[in-house]
Amino acid sequence: MRRSVFRLPSWLPVDGFLVALVGTVGLAALLPAAGSAATVADGASTGAVALLFFLYGARLSTKEAMDGLRHWRLHLTTLACTFVVFPLLGLAARALVPQILTPALYTGLLFLCLVPSTVQSSIAFTSIARGNVAAAICAGSFSSLVGIVLTPLLAGLVLHGAGAGFSAHSLVSVAVQLLLPFVAGQLLRRWIAGFLARHRKVLGRVDRGSILLVVYAAFSAGMVQGIWHQVSPLRLLCLVGVEAVLLAAMLTVTSYGSRLLGFERGDRIAITFAGSKKSLAAGLPMAGVLFGPQAGLAVLPLMLFHQMQLMVCAVLAKRYAAQASTDEQANADEHANAEEHAKGTQDVPVNRAAHRTQNEAGNATANGTGYEAGNGTAVETAHGAGAARQLR
Repeated sequence: MRRSVFRLPSWLPVDGFLVALVGTVGLAALLPAAGSAATVADGASTGAVALLFFLYGARLSTKEAMDGLRHWRLHLTTLACTFVVFPLLGLAARALVPQILTPALYTGLLFLCLVPSTVQSSIAFTSIARGNVAAAICAGSFSSLVGIVLTPLLAGLVLHGAGAGFSAHSLVSVAVQLLLPFVAGQLLRRWIAGFLARHRKVLGRVDRGSILLVVYAAFSAGMVQGIWHQVSPLRLLCLVGVEAVLLAAMLTVTSYGSRLLGFERGDRIAITFAGSKKSLAAGLPMAGVLFGPQAGLAVLPLMLFHQMQLMVCAVLAKRYAAQASTDEQANADEHANAEEHAKGTQDVPVNRAAHRTQNEAGNATANGTGYEAGNGTAVETAHGAGAARQLR
């Protein structure tokens, strides 16, 4: 007898990396780094962030991102959704404090709205939905490139105005830990790009390990300071509801907005997925640098939003794909009917000509037969008359 194995439905994707993140948070809750261990964890976290952004800079093809500028309307639309519409919705959510969201959770929600778009999942969902994959690659890459500079600047402007305790020292930390390694990676890309491509799987584990280390250090500091006692399960449930509304609003804006702007179907799909998603891989290290010990609560909304966007966009991508299949079948049927109609139209004159030929042949045969029969009757009549005269 076979055992029944529990499997999640195909429309409910669970990111394995997110599971690892949850496990890291649990480890920080049970065994937080304190004292000298916290100092070591903070130092390792700082080095991991620098390494992470060095690898980002070395892997990101600036040429690929810049080549996409030829489709400037699409990229401008995606950037406007990521860095204008999202922050405006985040600022509007300020009205939910303190009745629905605590100030700390609101700070994390606002930071979520400033993070650049994700690259890999946008490309994957655009491909599943049969959209413009090349546009999704360029849009995601360009958003990441711009976000390296724009996200910290927006954070300094918006979070400081929201009273999040953001300071100029945070911007200096961003320049040292994020921008300098990123620029160094870009400058060295021409020499190390081949090495990075050959060892992509190993370096992918390095990326994720670095992020897990940053999350462990941030959540450990939060546990030591007792900031988790500020959040109740009801507040977390409210946060999930607010993020669901935020994601629905962005999907509506990107989908119908791109349609109103006159983009074709493939480009609309790329805009929908690239303009409504946020990068967990880019946001977590930035939060660690920008918020320090307060990063634990700051990244919680981003982690929840990440899983939510994966689940919703997976369903949406499959729906787009099914619609594309239906449209293709309808177009194929219409094309076949048009060809059959055109063939039938060409056959009508041929049938009419053949019908005329048959009629003419029938008339000719009838005429010939009548003529021959008439001549025979006349001859026979003539012979009969002659014979009658001779008898007389």
